[in-house]
Amino acid sequence: MSALKDKLKADLTASMKSKDEIRTRTIRMALAAVNVEEVSGKTARELTDDEIVKVLTKEAKKRREAAEAFSAAGRTEQAQAEVDEQAVLDEYLPAQLSDAELGALVDEAIAESGASGPQAMGQVMKVLNPKVAGRAEGGRVAQAVRARLSA
Repeated sequence: MSALKDKLKADLTASMKSKDEIRTRTIRMALAAVNVEEVSGKTARELTDDEIVKVLTKEAKKRREAAEAFSAAGRTEQAQAEVDEQAVLDEYLPAQLSDAELGALVDEAIAESGASGPQAMGQVMKVLNPKVAGRAEGGRVAQAVRARLSA
């Protein structure tokens, strides 16, 4: 079993013992998402830590979008619950890249791919995505690449 999944299970047990409802609910949801991913496809398999990080990133994005939707609808309690869940998930994710770090990686990828102009965005993204996996949201990365290529 992967180290991250072991940590999630241990933290679930600890949060249940300490009666921390938000952590318990969030970690259960995360483990359920991991289990669903493990049995999806033709055969069941064990996920690696990197694959678990991708699943947790997807879940964190869902929480962020739900919080925005609840806030826009004036449902502050539900929005706060989503924000709290996202904060728990963020503890298991790698630190996010700052704008300066992302900009440097984008410049590096542009130089590496020899791209110029907005039509070459796909080439840059192909080089850049493995470098930023899990450390920056896809939309943010695409926006940075688009800004650099059109400048």
